[in-house]
Amino acid sequence: MRRREFIAALGGAATFAFAARADDTDRMRRVGVLIYGAEDDPVTVIRMDGLRQGLRKLDWVEGRNLQLDFRFGAADPGRLRTYAKELVSLAPDVIVTGAAPATRAVLAETQTIPVVFVEMTNAVGYGISGKLARPEANSTGITNLYLAIGARWVELLKEAAPHLTRVALLFNPEFDARAYLAAIETAAGAYHLKTTRVAVRNDHEITHAVAAFAAEPNGGVVVVPPTPVFTELQLIFKLANQYRLPAVYPLRGFAVQGGLMAYGADISELFQQAAPYVDRILHGAKPSELPVGFPTKFELVVNLKAARAIGLEFPPTLLARAAEVIK
Repeated sequence: MRRREFIAALGGAATFAFAARADDTDRMRRVGVLIYGAEDDPVTVIRMDGLRQGLRKLDWVEGRNLQLDFRFGAADPGRLRTYAKELVSLAPDVIVTGAAPATRAVLAETQTIPVVFVEMTNAVGYGISGKLARPEANSTGITNLYLAIGARWVELLKEAAPHLTRVALLFNPEFDARAYLAAIETAAGAYHLKTTRVAVRNDHEITHAVAAFAAEPNGGVVVVPPTPVFTELQLIFKLANQYRLPAVYPLRGFAVQGGLMAYGADISELFQQAAPYVDRILHGAKPSELPVGFPTKFELVVNLKAARAIGLEFPPTLLARAAEVIK
């Protein structure tokens, strides 16, 4: 083929591809979304807004060419399973899942519908994805937090409160937090901190477990993902103030809502990062063709009001590194 003919053919192929893409975005597509948290949780709102914003940038607009079917697990394993079945029965083009429990619930129901996960830690270790660079089966997406971030939580807690000798690892035993717990315990050992696993499922258990832990001095708290629902977090904030317990949380919103400090990925950005995966799949790509992505932005947020409530003063070096200081 002559050079001029080759260029013309290439141009024709590009035009065809562009036209096919335009056709794809002109017809209505259906995307299911299963979020681990509750619908009225402020962090859930951030997740939904982030996904919508990312999709709009790629010309996917609700009511025009996109239908989003949201379901919310409210940190309830039974509800997550029920809604996973419900979403799969709707036969959407793709399902987006927020957090590992939601991802597992959906993958237990379908091996054919493409799944884009967000806030998924240790996808390979948990068997969600075969390889990060080349996912297997029907899922891919964005990891949330590297397991090594557990060491960062311990480091920040010890820096903020050097007197600490004990740390409670607050987690929900209904969900698998083993990888986080192990990473945090390893890091705590390096700081000569004694760790206590505190399994809590509801307000009653949280109240009694925190009170029991606080009976001895020099304690702090790490809230381990997947995190409690909003109302339970409000209780944890209250108890931390009552017992003067320094605590660190994995999401920015928790420090904004009243927690002492938070360090983790930008949730809005994570869900915006998921949008191109959805876009590629809606245009014909397979999950196995899309490598698992990682967070690009981590934030340290500290709350001075919460610090004053427990008689704690943040070191200037820690404040200088904070992306946001809430007064």
